[in-house]
Amino acid sequence: MSDLFGAQPDKAAALKPLAERLRPKTIDDVIGQDQILSPDAPLGAMLAGGRLSSVIFWGPPGVGKTTLARLLADHTRLHFEQISAIFSGVADLKKVFEAAKIRASNGRGTLLFVDEIHRFNKAQQDGFLPHMEDGTILLVGATTENPSFELNAALLSRAQVMVLTRLSDDDLQNLLRRAEAELGATLNLNKEGRTTLIAMADGDGRVLLNLIEQVAAWDVKSPLGTQELMTRLTRRASIYDKSGEAHYNLISALHKSVRGSDPDAALYWFSRMLEGGEDPRYLARRILRMAVEDIGLADPQAQNHCLTAWQTYERLGSPEGELALAGAVVYLALAPKSNASYVAYKAARQAANKTGSLPPPKHILNAPTEMMKDQGYGQGYDYDHDAEDGFSGQDYFPDNVTRESYYHPVERGFERDLLKRIQYFNTLRIKRKGET
Repeated sequence: MSDLFGAQPDKAAALKPLAERLRPKTIDDVIGQDQILSPDAPLGAMLAGGRLSSVIFWGPPGVGKTTLARLLADHTRLHFEQISAIFSGVADLKKVFEAAKIRASNGRGTLLFVDEIHRFNKAQQDGFLPHMEDGTILLVGATTENPSFELNAALLSRAQVMVLTRLSDDDLQNLLRRAEAELGATLNLNKEGRTTLIAMADGDGRVLLNLIEQVAAWDVKSPLGTQELMTRLTRRASIYDKSGEAHYNLISALHKSVRGSDPDAALYWFSRMLEGGEDPRYLARRILRMAVEDIGLADPQAQNHCLTAWQTYERLGSPEGELALAGAVVYLALAPKSNASYVAYKAARQAANKTGSLPPPKHILNAPTEMMKDQGYGQGYDYDHDAEDGFSGQDYFPDNVTRESYYHPVERGFERDLLKRIQYFNTLRIKRKGET
């Protein structure tokens, strides 16, 4: 007997997508994720102990979040219920909870898998809490976003976050071998072509299986290599959310590579952000900030170089103007580093906050009126240009405030010269005090 689509029962399985046909049947069949599944890992320990609590799976697409949720339901003999936060609302949740209550009254528990759980708002997330607490549901949530930012603290306190990682090249090679066994044929790829196919999947098992299905359908005479694959296949777009965690992770990597004087790594992360669709103007602003924060006065030209690169980009646009920004990244990475002025600024701000509204000492105040002169404004001020060496050595801090030192140049770049100047003026200051 055929099914509704006219397929014979023995052929029905072959019509399913490869990803569905290779979906693991047991926990032991899962590829990768040893960090949560090994016997001494969080989920492995839970399963070994026979006691499963609510969990949140956090990880990139195509690493097995949905599959693990299904397997947990099978392992615990709970009814599996799946919803997506993208397509579900309050009414849908109420129906799910009511059905779970009825099921519980009949002695059957419910594992509720919520895909993209971070899409629910605070009120919707709070709606899970009473049903988790009374045991109506065992919640398994899946998210590609950092739960610390996207999920309520109350929900996180009742569920254990488990981090799933992108599949390694070895994991994907293993998956490729399983796929070939399922298909009953080896893909017509040379060694280089197999490596390229793995790279194009970018750590996503589902993407790899889709690529394998495409390659398997080709009628080719000789093994294909990298060039043929790049011509025939569309490379997967990099995972990058300009407003999400990937955005902040990559800009942090770029900044720290510059600070660490590694131009190659800095260019890599700069390029990763551009490939992900980042606005070059955002990068221009952040590159300028790096010059201010991490190079400072060790190379005063760094800021000008960044500003010029930014202006060049504004005139040329993309993609030509991006080369100017890349040049600024290299310049900053190789520039001498100092955060002395940044540290000094923060220390001065802290001191200013503590001292409140103390006025400047009267001797450095102007006295445009007779009354102000009578109040002592300007009295005792030493005009530095009239002093020996052009330096009076007077104190410019508020009265009753001990002179402090905030700026401490480093022995690198131009700040080496600034350090000598500070030492020179400190020597003169001591000399002037001795003279008075």
